[in-house]
Amino acid sequence: MPSHAETIHPPQVAGMFYPAEPNALKALIADLFKRARPDGGVAPKVVVAPHASLDYSGAVAATAFSPWARRAEPPRRIVIIGPAHRAAFHGIAVHPAAKWRTPLGEAPVAPLAHAELVQSRGVFVDSRPFAGEHSLEMHLVMLQAMLPAPFEIVPILVGHADPQWVAEALRRVWGGPETVVAVSSDLSHFLDQKSAESIDADTGRRIETLDAAALDGRRACGFLAVKGALEIAAERDMRASGLHLATSADAGSDASRVVGYGAFALEYAASARLAEADRERLLSACMAGLDLAAQSGGKSPTASVNHESPALSSWRATFITLTENERLRGCIGSLNPHRPLIDDALANTAQAAFADPRFPPLAEVDLMGLRLDVSILSHPRPSPAGSESELVASLEPDRDGLILTLGERRALFLPSVWRHIVDPREFVRHLIAKAGLKSNHWPQRLEARRFRVESFGAPWRRVDSKDISFSTRQSALH
Repeated sequence: MPSHAETIHPPQVAGMFYPAEPNALKALIADLFKRARPDGGVAPKVVVAPHASLDYSGAVAATAFSPWARRAEPPRRIVIIGPAHRAAFHGIAVHPAAKWRTPLGEAPVAPLAHAELVQSRGVFVDSRPFAGEHSLEMHLVMLQAMLPAPFEIVPILVGHADPQWVAEALRRVWGGPETVVAVSSDLSHFLDQKSAESIDADTGRRIETLDAAALDGRRACGFLAVKGALEIAAERDMRASGLHLATSADAGSDASRVVGYGAFALEYAASARLAEADRERLLSACMAGLDLAAQSGGKSPTASVNHESPALSSWRATFITLTENERLRGCIGSLNPHRPLIDDALANTAQAAFADPRFPPLAEVDLMGLRLDVSILSHPRPSPAGSESELVASLEPDRDGLILTLGERRALFLPSVWRHIVDPREFVRHLIAKAGLKSNHWPQRLEARRFRVESFGAPWRRVDSKDISFSTRQSALH
């Protein structure tokens, strides 16, 4: 077999999945880029994108890759990982070639990352599984056209592999800000349009909540690669957003037998941030909803935003804090994501105003003078809690929120509490007391989880937004 430095992997599906003529290919991808959906300003380390022919899934893939095309410093290394379709094998294959060629030019394989990758469990070097394979090439050709600067690649082809092997391989090539990861996967296969839309929407929710265990081949052909990425996302406190769902029927294929496509972005929660326009829409919805709830005796309204915003429809856990003259007036939220961001924030706004047992329900006359703050939680991660000192040492003051659980008892502090309790040991002790536990005896089997938040807010104001439509639920909150 030729050495890594001697070979070039030629295009496998040019003229079949995409035009072989370079100018026609560039023009097609430029058109797909123009048709990409709004992405809410995400800054992903990882994207999940489909790999069907450009006519069918190219617009969805363009939505996934668009944030990288906008980066001030384009990625210099792209890990492309996807499933094998043409060969059955056990493990994870890497190609021996030093370069991959498409009609748009050659992309060098990152030599150091390649060398590191082959040391991982289950990884072997062999060109044969790549014959006729399209899952990695479809990403490469789009990225060559969309990104403004050359880049190295780390192509990884997944066969029948232990998901832990896939995660381990990705950890080895994860890199820093110069490296991004493109996970290649279509969604459901060969269902009717209605069934595909249902299962793909549920798969999207699983990805947004980092529920790797729920994924299988029925939901996504590249489920092993997606599972590996989600496992690392949970470890590294990342936030996943669904950007676009479609099927082959949307491109004119037979609606009785479709393939599903999805674009998803995973970014670090510590730096993730809603676009200013989406922040304003969310705050406006919460303020208008609070006004309606006050007028209707505490009935929680539902909202729909008359604007295409994936950020507001992604599943998130939120806390809503109401203050008056810097004094707490209500604070209620969700520990885990279980509904779209706008629905969760709106429901928790009404709960904080009318169902916080520490305060009487608000009246309409109480709204003026309130401040409303939204906190979007990252996915809580386990923190060592064998002793007070161990837990205290694991905390990053002013940044970490903390959840303590022992049996049926549970208590939470948002990171904003650090403004009032600056000492980490006192922070923990106050939270233990809040949970109703004895502070003079460290509780055995105490579970601790840390999280980060994106927080923003504004003084309450009466809102008349054309972007938001409301309906009121029938049941009151108190």
